[in-house]
Amino acid sequence: MKDKIFGVLQRVGRSFMLPIAILPVAGLLLGLGSSFTNNTTIETYGLQWLLGDKTILHALLVIMNAVGSAIFDNLPLIFAVGVAIGMAKKEKEVSALSAVIAYFVMNVSINAMLKISGKILADGSIAKDVLDGTITSVCGIQSLQMGVFGGIIVGLGVAALHNRFYKIELPNALSFFGGTRFVPIISTVVYLFVGILMYFIWPTVQNGIYALGGVVTGTGYFGTLLFGIIKRALIPFGLHHVFYMPFWQTAVGGTMEVAGHMVEGGQNIFFAQLADSANIAHFSADATRYFSGEFIFMIFGLPGAALAMYKCAKPEKKKQAGSLLLSATLACMFTGITEPLEFSFLFVAPALFAVQVVLAGSAYMIAHILNIAVGLTFSGGLLDFFLFGILQGNEKTSWMLVIPVGIVYFLLYYFIFSFLIKKFDFKTPGREDDDTETKLYTKADVNERKAAKDVKNSDEKAGAVADEFSQTISRGLGGKANISDVDCCATRLRITVIDPDKVNDALLKSTGASGVVHKGQGVQIIYGPRVTVIKSDLEDYLASVTEEHFEDDAAENNTAGADEAKNENAASDKAPESDVKAEKEAGDVKEPTSTVIISSPMTGIAADLSTAPDEAFASKMMGDGAVVTPEDGVVVAPEDGTVLFVFDTKHALGFTTDSGIGMIIHVGIDTVKLEGKGFDVQVEAGCHVNKGDVLMKLDLDYLKANAPSVTTPVICTELKDNQKIRLITDGPIKAGEPLYAVDTYEK
Repeated sequence: MKDKIFGVLQRVGRSFMLPIAILPVAGLLLGLGSSFTNNTTIETYGLQWLLGDKTILHALLVIMNAVGSAIFDNLPLIFAVGVAIGMAKKEKEVSALSAVIAYFVMNVSINAMLKISGKILADGSIAKDVLDGTITSVCGIQSLQMGVFGGIIVGLGVAALHNRFYKIELPNALSFFGGTRFVPIISTVVYLFVGILMYFIWPTVQNGIYALGGVVTGTGYFGTLLFGIIKRALIPFGLHHVFYMPFWQTAVGGTMEVAGHMVEGGQNIFFAQLADSANIAHFSADATRYFSGEFIFMIFGLPGAALAMYKCAKPEKKKQAGSLLLSATLACMFTGITEPLEFSFLFVAPALFAVQVVLAGSAYMIAHILNIAVGLTFSGGLLDFFLFGILQGNEKTSWMLVIPVGIVYFLLYYFIFSFLIKKFDFKTPGREDDDTETKLYTKADVNERKAAKDVKNSDEKAGAVADEFSQTISRGLGGKANISDVDCCATRLRITVIDPDKVNDALLKSTGASGVVHKGQGVQIIYGPRVTVIKSDLEDYLASVTEEHFEDDAAENNTAGADEAKNENAASDKAPESDVKAEKEAGDVKEPTSTVIISSPMTGIAADLSTAPDEAFASKMMGDGAVVTPEDGVVVAPEDGTVLFVFDTKHALGFTTDSGIGMIIHVGIDTVKLEGKGFDVQVEAGCHVNKGDVLMKLDLDYLKANAPSVTTPVICTELKDNQKIRLITDGPIKAGEPLYAVDTYEK
């Protein structure tokens, strides 16, 4: 259980890194924009001619400042998407879209509750009895001030829903909405209620967050020391992001009114003050206490440790160790990336890492005591130190104090590390045994043994957990090595194979496929609307198996399938003759007990479905019906009914009549490849329409020029065994005129 929780926390921490990765760029834009549009800076360096008002550079810098501010202003949404992507196991793009939808749904729900309760008045103003700062604008929506926590709540929740439902299979009538298409649907429903729930519980949660922040802020410098020690101690476990992010981005790290707006989180407060630097005498050290100390040990302290390791290296290994330590030191100083150095002595001498934790933690406290207020975007390297310390001026940041303190820390690291390395003969880089390679260790080395064991166990289990359904499809397609590409449309699994002769149709049909269509190296397997789930499963299976695991079974099954195919073909050859004989012996043809008329959705030329220029439609693999070759570009509802779905590429839509007949109107042949061009859909899934209402408009000239055919199958996809199609019109037809009848007979 403990390992499972640890694993989840690691994934959560990693998921934070995607949205955090944008902060350096945003900070760079905001830092440059704020620094070089500041009148004091411009006048001090005499740069009015270059950066003064109405110059090109001034305009560019103003834009950069605005762009940087926009990213920081919308961090909750960025975190919602980033965390959802990071936590999703597969189909991450679906998780991202669902997170955006859920984020807006949640905030709109909160907004509605605020209006219902009278906290937001009819004119959009906030009621007088509402505490300042508790309601804010979120992407133009007045909602509760949830900050980055709101985004994280959405990201984690949507990812959980996504991982649970992205392969869900629904009943046939709703199967189009299964698989990945179900995720944004369930996310919308869930977060409608989450928004309502947040209205009631967030004020209590917010009080708890303020109290938690008060533990650190209320304990003064000791709280800063505690924060620094805990953050550095969590580095080996990869959980430091989970710990520090709330202090940087939420009310846990404090709140402050800046330029008339209530801002939460240490990093957000700094950048809000940076954007309003003309009105700030000195940036808040209470806000920057969570990161200003990093400049001390990243630019000065750890390089001192590196020098100690170099000095302690064996003479014959000094050159090699020196080059490795120099590159790691430069990375630490310029970018604040400490892993190459920290993990090196963590791996070979954990006691040195314990010293690093204490010294680094104390650096946070010293910076706080000295009122040092240098901001950062990602880590405490020279670039951030220059932008957010030196450029902002000593009077605003006290950056000059970092240098003498840093020198002291350089000496502390150097002498303490040198003493301990020699005293306990730690095998730091350059002091390894003669048969051991000199290298800088990484986190991967720390976990190597455990990882190797996990890989071995996963390999042993791979065969047992393989998806048998997908395995059969793969074998039918000639093996993993024969599959070049996997895709799907509304009803077909579309596969590109390397050698079409290796495809076994009989084996593929044994998986429940209605039919298999061959077009050169393209193979289309007809499964119906549940095909999206089948595609996801097949992709997962192909990613999890090796060629060796697969090839022998594929060859065996293809050989066996060949005999099965022969038997099937023989049976199909005899079927028509026996059917004719049975019909003759049956005598009189029975009259239908009921009939439903289906009208044409377009004006054109009607014909039997068997004339469709596509084998899958012509052989009725996907259902029975008729085709219409359109002569104008309007598609209307054939009867009163409901639009079930509109396919992503707009070329097809599902429809069910009020009488219960399920249909697909598939405009043209292979029009899925046009990716929506030439189609203007006028309806959306779930809407009820009347006969004759416009469903979509077509650019017929474009379709004729770019599609193999504009002949449109109008098919019933779920006919019962006692239902048959009877063509009414064969030839010219107008939209709304009877096309075919669905006759129902006694069973």
